[in-house]
Amino acid sequence: MIETKQITKRYQNKTVLNAIDLEVPEKQITAFIGANGAGKSTLLGIVSRLLKKEGGEVLIDDMDINEWKSKALSKKLAILKQNNQMTARLTVEDLVSFGRFPYSQGRLTKDDHEKVDEALAYMGLEPLRKNYLDALSGGQQQRAYIAMIIAQDTDYVLLDEPLNNLDMKNAVQMMKTLRRLVDDFGKTIILVLHDINFASCYADYMVGLKNGEIVAQGSTEEIMTSDKLKDIYDMHLDITEINQCKYCLYFK
Repeated sequence: MIETKQITKRYQNKTVLNAIDLEVPEKQITAFIGANGAGKSTLLGIVSRLLKKEGGEVLIDDMDINEWKSKALSKKLAILKQNNQMTARLTVEDLVSFGRFPYSQGRLTKDDHEKVDEALAYMGLEPLRKNYLDALSGGQQQRAYIAMIIAQDTDYVLLDEPLNNLDMKNAVQMMKTLRRLVDDFGKTIILVLHDINFASCYADYMVGLKNGEIVAQGSTEEIMTSDKLKDIYDMHLDITEINQCKYCLYFK
């Protein structure tokens, strides 16, 4: 389980996160939602140990995150940041192989190669394995980075805006892939999402942040109400249901 207790983060004189208490449901998709500047990406960064906190605790399987050795943590938790572009000229296969570094330390074994092959196949990237990343479309690149995370084979997967720069088709494919990682392999996924409807249709649990505080959290069914969403976004949002999925109407 991933758990936070009284997490606080400040930038200069501004409090970005204020006393965040959270228990992330296991083997589910949890979506962090809220307006820009609410603290979503900051909280994700602290949970992954990429950002320092001023106060509080992050527990990974009941052990303080600061007590984890880096190698052991990288076998337990993987994170994909918003800005994940590589500067080196790499093939898709090269990138996905980086996911095995916590195990191989750069010397790939037969098992490592098998994990890479499985990840490429899972993401439908076998025909592109020898292609260079800079020759791929944005959607193909994003799939390659997800394949790298799959190859890392961790219990917990953290994704900061994984739908960034994806068109509708690729965004849907991405969310279906993440849903399968939970349903087929029992992964626990935490992701930052701006599109409330993608969160509603694919996530199991939602955490609404506003001004550095959690103002609502619960199952998708519990959060997808006009009252809860108004608490999070400060605007009235109509809810409709289609094919047993709740959608938020915010264009009018």
